[in-house]
Amino acid sequence: MPKTGKNDHARKDELPSTLQRSDQKAQDTFAKTYDSALESYDNDESRAARTAFASLKHSYEKVGDHWEPKERRGPSDRHAEEGMDSPAPTAGGVDANASKEHLYKRARELNIDGRSKMDKEELVEALQKANDAATRRARGD
Repeated sequence: MPKTGKNDHARKDELPSTLQRSDQKAQDTFAKTYDSALESYDNDESRAARTAFASLKHSYEKVGDHWEPKERRGPSDRHAEEGMDSPAPTAGGVDANASKEHLYKRARELNIDGRSKMDKEELVEALQKANDAATRRARGD
């Protein structure tokens, strides 16, 4: 089902919950990419959703239960750099390609314990867990 309405903006009620709590540009980026991919991939909703999230992750990073603009556009992790067939795991919306300082700042915002002793990879993992937990809380799971 198309994610954009007649006003060319995202249909908020049809978006994933994390995007419903994000700004209009994030919503529109996901929705427009989803609609285009759905048409291109012969109505394959799963592939369209993966494509839309990949597009979103070039400009946005997941912070807690929503998406925020990244400091710099570009792939968010090794999986995004290598493409769909990459065996590398995805960072789930965390901007794993950001600096350690940036990841530390995000960890501080999310009150992640032990962050000052973590290396970059550990910060990425901790941020993923914190984001997932925040999303579950926001959904009431």
